[in-house]
Amino acid sequence: MPKAIVAGVGPDRGLGAQLCHRFAGEGLHVLVAGRTQESLDTVVSNIEAAGGSAEAVVCDATEEPAVRSLFDRAGDELDLAIYNVGNNTPGRIDDMEASYFEQSWRVCCFGGFLFGREALHNMKERGGGTILYTGASASMRGRAGFGAFNSSKAALRMLAMAMAKEYGPDGIHVGHVVVDGAIRGEKVMNRFPEYAEKLGEDGMVNIEGIVDAFAYLYHQPRNAWSFEVDVRTSIETW
Repeated sequence: MPKAIVAGVGPDRGLGAQLCHRFAGEGLHVLVAGRTQESLDTVVSNIEAAGGSAEAVVCDATEEPAVRSLFDRAGDELDLAIYNVGNNTPGRIDDMEASYFEQSWRVCCFGGFLFGREALHNMKERGGGTILYTGASASMRGRAGFGAFNSSKAALRMLAMAMAKEYGPDGIHVGHVVVDGAIRGEKVMNRFPEYAEKLGEDGMVNIEGIVDAFAYLYHQPRNAWSFEVDVRTSIETW
């Protein structure tokens, strides 16, 4: 059975979990990776209840031994790896601690490097595969009050682009999905209900639509690859 790794999995109605559901439904054994065992177990249980195959792996994406161990579990059957790790890190530059800025970079970019490097090792053994990264509005443009997040997400995008050009000849498809806006999922709905109400259903990006973009990149034939897909609502200013 081909395997997939999805890193950055949280609640079941979050993007990471819904990516796990989609690709388990397509017949892949999914390694569901994140930092919270309880959340991972819930996702795995729901996948198995739907007839899919999955296992939970607690993993800090910024810790090199943990990332290596994650990919060791997938072995040479790894066909898809998705890096969905990263949280918004707002703040003004002149008020910002150096450690805060560094941590934003470590989570978004350094973790993406560790993840991508290990995925490349596995996929070169089998002669191909797909590595996909979750991007954001911050990947494309700087914004006042978000210097740490802008710079780290933009760096991740450049890393992904370099990987795509470097390893395409090896049959490894590297792609980047820009999610331009708030995702209509459990995180926003539960943690920021007033913000969610202000945006309304039409003002938040549909999770299933985002997952469709990842699936589109995964299923592209080698002679018709895309590097990037951007997803936003019809009313988003961009």
